[in-house]
Amino acid sequence: MARILIADDEEGIRSFIGEVLEDEGHEVVLVADGMAALDALTHAAFHLLITDLKMPRLTGDQLLVKAKGDHPELEVIVLTAHGTVESAVAAMRAGAYDYLQKPIASPTELRLLVRRALERRGLKDRAEAELTADETLTWGDPAMTPVVQAIHKVAKTDASVLLLGESGTGKEVMARAVHRLSRRKDGPFIAVNCAALSDTLLESELFGHEKGAFTGATARRRGKLELADGGTFFLDELGELKPELQAKLLRVLELRRFERLGGTQTLTADVRWVAATNRDLAAEIAAGRFREDLYHRLAVFPVRLPPLRERLSDLLPLAEALLTRVGQSVGKRGLTLDASARQALLAHDWPGNARELKNALERAAILADDTTITAESLVISAVTPRPEGTMATVEKQAILEALAAVGGHRKKAADRLGIGERTLYDKLKAYGIR
Repeated sequence: MARILIADDEEGIRSFIGEVLEDEGHEVVLVADGMAALDALTHAAFHLLITDLKMPRLTGDQLLVKAKGDHPELEVIVLTAHGTVESAVAAMRAGAYDYLQKPIASPTELRLLVRRALERRGLKDRAEAELTADETLTWGDPAMTPVVQAIHKVAKTDASVLLLGESGTGKEVMARAVHRLSRRKDGPFIAVNCAALSDTLLESELFGHEKGAFTGATARRRGKLELADGGTFFLDELGELKPELQAKLLRVLELRRFERLGGTQTLTADVRWVAATNRDLAAEIAAGRFREDLYHRLAVFPVRLPPLRERLSDLLPLAEALLTRVGQSVGKRGLTLDASARQALLAHDWPGNARELKNALERAAILADDTTITAESLVISAVTPRPEGTMATVEKQAILEALAAVGGHRKKAADRLGIGERTLYDKLKAYGIR
């Protein structure tokens, strides 16, 4: 589980948060002020920081700036007293993931927020590992040249961007690149995964909710769309969005107005839209599962990201970059690929793209007796070329392998494949897999 640092000068609050999160299996460190938190961050690695804004010696907003400056990968949740929400929103603009109002009315709300923050941390880690996007967006393979050129051109506008491609091709990395290269780069980048939550929770995540809007809604909560004002709003796994939410999202795109769940106040948000999907939206539209008008609103500028098998000259440099990170995570530095491993990597078609590549390298790093990765340590079954066949055959085989690797657990298989559970369920039905 995660290592979480909790900073609050009120002993009762930090003890309560600590107990709730320890019950979830997390390792928790409690400190009473901002300076103690800063000291803890210099001596140990943490996945998440939960900090009050008003603390002695070093305030929460000062701690946030220093912590994010030294540890940009760290997720931060800020605690704010009732009536000081604006301070929390300012903290989010400075890099905090979200905020939680005190007194904390429900352990469930705390658990859910922490879970989302850690999921986002995991998504960022995967995205950064899958494709390394530097400031100039350069890759060696010619297949990436039109992608790079397109991203540079569209980033300077406010046009809606739709990123298309298989799982693991780096769509979130490109979404962040669009934001980083745009005039909105100093504003927030807010991402929502349309497949990660139930319909009610997803609607609340997008638009926010009023107290009592549904069971568990113990306080008013601002939605991610409201918090993205002035920045970029990224909708990941767009193809998983249910028709009712598609209609509500279309209204926001057309009118730039929305209401919180259970509320009547009309709100506005100035955001730049970027969406991503691995689904064939044309087929979804033809089947009546996706609105054509919403598609045209979001696909003003579509960009297709090629899979690894279409840009093989990027494969080995990417594998070497990933191997460095993998080596750090498993405690083996200086890992290298020998000739047999390089040949095996180039022979495979990588249906899971960079995510599958990272998994193969991680297995190999664990199995290797020294710092040299061979074809044998790569586990040949995972990197042997697939037989010729249709895309459906390849996809079905990938699903069967993923299910076998996780003992038939569908959620874990979906995570391994980089798709939503709904998508996996649809494919299982289509291929007659039980």
